[in-house]
Amino acid sequence: MSQSPHKPVKLGIIGLGPRGATLTATLLQMPETARIAAICDCDGERLEKMRRHLAENGIVAETYRDSAELLASPEVDAVLVPTSWNAHLPLAIAAVRAGKPVAMEVGGATGCEELWELVRQAENNRANAMMLENCCYGRQELLVLNMVRKGLFGEILHCECGYCHHITPEMVGPDGPLTERGWHNLRRNGDLYPTHGIGPIAKILDINRGNRFVTLSSVSSKARSMELAAGGKCRFNCGDVTTTVLKCANGETVTMIHSVAPPQPYSRRGLVQGTRGIWSEDRKGIFVEGLSVSKNLTDVAGNPYVEHVWDPVESFYDKFDHPIWRDFRDHPTGGHGGMDTLALRAFCSAVAGESDYPIDVYDTAVWMSLTALSEQSVALGGMPVPVPDFTCGKWVTRGPAKPGYWSL
Repeated sequence: MSQSPHKPVKLGIIGLGPRGATLTATLLQMPETARIAAICDCDGERLEKMRRHLAENGIVAETYRDSAELLASPEVDAVLVPTSWNAHLPLAIAAVRAGKPVAMEVGGATGCEELWELVRQAENNRANAMMLENCCYGRQELLVLNMVRKGLFGEILHCECGYCHHITPEMVGPDGPLTERGWHNLRRNGDLYPTHGIGPIAKILDINRGNRFVTLSSVSSKARSMELAAGGKCRFNCGDVTTTVLKCANGETVTMIHSVAPPQPYSRRGLVQGTRGIWSEDRKGIFVEGLSVSKNLTDVAGNPYVEHVWDPVESFYDKFDHPIWRDFRDHPTGGHGGMDTLALRAFCSAVAGESDYPIDVYDTAVWMSLTALSEQSVALGGMPVPVPDFTCGKWVTRGPAKPGYWSL
């Protein structure tokens, strides 16, 4: 991996549930980057199980039942928060208040006040809060980002994204919700999981750096699929399909889709349309004017016309693969096809002071706010609602992120 070397960052992990266990497994494969110095969970049995697992791998970590004690430890340089959704923000706020940089797992906010508090505490204590949005480091997303930065798509006009994933069987059983996410779908109605899609798109659109989301409008379809999975015993609030439209200060539009209930293949619905080219995840294709194939044809009346043809995404990798994936593609390690490893390495590099945070507290706040704002708009019949400017005007003069290996 072509990156500046640094001493392993001493990490404290708060929350040892399924996602905490996955991140731990990834961290164990990157000892040159990070060392697990402390672990915390309110479940003593889970805490002891993880302590034994780390010991078997030659790691002696401090153990805590109280997150405040972990945050006070001088042995912890930075904190990971892979807990349940509603615990992300309180723990992240406590971490930055204690002066510890924090990386938290994905999920939307239930309201914007906690996000403002996160921003205030991060600014006051000079401790950043990075969302571990691993999809920002997906190979296809980074390819498109690289091509956009090189001007191959021209001026960006419109983007699409989303989270379409049939996970009802994981969330709902014949008697109702089985998991935390199932309960969120039971009680709430909006785009509950926006960041996998919007994270990479926000970077492509320079959100918080010369651009921002201005308004949001959401509508939800009827809710049926989870009710059917529960045998009609529960009425779920969250519509099977939630559609959100964002308007940007610089004039671009973004459409987001959230759909986790009905059967469908997995897709993040990525699409970037510019004045010279387009990428479509679902079509697995890219078309760039002057580079892609165009067929000169004649219709039945003898009139000539041009048919544009999608080029496979893979055909652009040799020339435009992002530098990160040029280094990583032959030996990907870690969860989610290696994206977890890349996100964690990027965070640790920033904690060590060798790069800027590729996803900073302002990005984290804006992306998480979209869930709460979507709920508001759905409740108001799809009326537009304003998206807060968590930079308090700094987006106007903030330039592009400092060039660097992990920069987005």
